[in-house]
Amino acid sequence: MKTTIGGEVVDIKLSKLWPLILIFGILIVVFFGPVYTIDATERGVLLTWGKVSDKAIDPGIHFRIPFVQTVERFNVKTQKYEAEGTAASKDLQTVNTQVAVIYHLMPESVPRIYAELGQHYGESVIQPTVQEVLKASAARFSAEQLITNRSVVASTIQDLLSQRLRIYGIIVESTAITDFRFSESFTQAIEAKVTASQQMLKSETDLKRIQVEAQQKVTQAKAEADALNLQKQAITPELIELRKVEMQTKAVEKWDGKLPMYTGGAMPFLDVTSITSAGKAT
Repeated sequence: MKTTIGGEVVDIKLSKLWPLILIFGILIVVFFGPVYTIDATERGVLLTWGKVSDKAIDPGIHFRIPFVQTVERFNVKTQKYEAEGTAASKDLQTVNTQVAVIYHLMPESVPRIYAELGQHYGESVIQPTVQEVLKASAARFSAEQLITNRSVVASTIQDLLSQRLRIYGIIVESTAITDFRFSESFTQAIEAKVTASQQMLKSETDLKRIQVEAQQKVTQAKAEADALNLQKQAITPELIELRKVEMQTKAVEKWDGKLPMYTGGAMPFLDVTSITSAGKAT
């Protein structure tokens, strides 16, 4: 085939154009052809001249009219949306909250989601709804309750989100509060309160320990007094006399037969009669 380019006749061979024509044809079939597929985690929305079909396209192989119909795909598996918002607690403390929302799209609602919200439904409806719910939820609790009752707060947020997003075809599976941050002054006040509580607990523990130790000492002293009282009750004149004789007997047994030498004063005498009497009695 010959053609004129710039006043010159150029011979173009069709055999050299066939590969390009083939590639171009394949691209047209791939991108604009009648056959398309929807994955298991997706649902499709068929648009005919821009008009949204009423029914979502299920997973599998499907056909469309090239250049007339197009397909929009939506992910219907479980997804996570994270957001951060600032709100005021019931006692007017400023709190910054980070929350993670686990959700999925209702497969049958995909056409309506596309018609009303488009592909960027997260920015158009989830984000403002989360901000609104965070403010409404924080206003129900005091700052201290937001810290101590986190599970209750998360449940409240989840209930409100479920109610407000379900009407758009978005199902909230769960929510999790990932962080609470308060003003610096309030944080310092909480730390001071915790410290005071710990010190009070320590003082109560020390007081109980001291009371127990004092009670133990009282019990011990009482036991010793009772024992001494019993000993006093057991002492009789006969026992005293017997102990005296025993002591004198031991002194005689240890005597070497020599009388002690004294330079003055009276010489001590042993009560030989009592010793003898005790020996005979024995």
